[in-house]
Amino acid sequence: MQEETARSAIDTFISAFNASDDSYVTALLSQALTSDVVFWGPLGRSEGIAEIERFVLDIRRHPAGTGTMVRCSAVDMPDEWARYQWVFTTPDGGPRLAGTDVVHLRRSLIDQVIVFAGEIEPSAS
Repeated sequence: MQEETARSAIDTFISAFNASDDSYVTALLSQALTSDVVFWGPLGRSEGIAEIERFVLDIRRHPAGTGTMVRCSAVDMPDEWARYQWVFTTPDGGPRLAGTDVVHLRRSLIDQVIVFAGEIEPSAS
C-alpha cells in the first residue's frame, strides 16, 4: 500500500513535466508535493512548490523543444524514502537525459526530492 501511495505521488509529479498546458503544472505539483517541499536539483537547493514549478516550466521550455519525462523503473521504497529512475527526451532525436530521484514522503506527499541527473560511471579498479 505504501509503495502505491509513493508511486501515485511520483507519477503525478512527473506528469507536471508532461502537462498539456503550462497552466496545469501548479495543480499537478500541488497534488504530489507538500507546500514546504525541499528540492535538491542540478542547480542547487530550492524550497516550495513555486520554486519547483519554475524548474519544471524551464524544462518544459527546453531549447530543443518540449520534451517528455517518464519514470522508467519501478518505485523502490524502504520505509518513507523512495527512489526511481527517469528519462527526459526532447523531440526529433534531441538531447536525452536520464537519472535517479530519491524522494521522501510525508502524509502521502513528497516533501523532499533529490535529483541525480546523468549516469554514474563505473569505479576504476
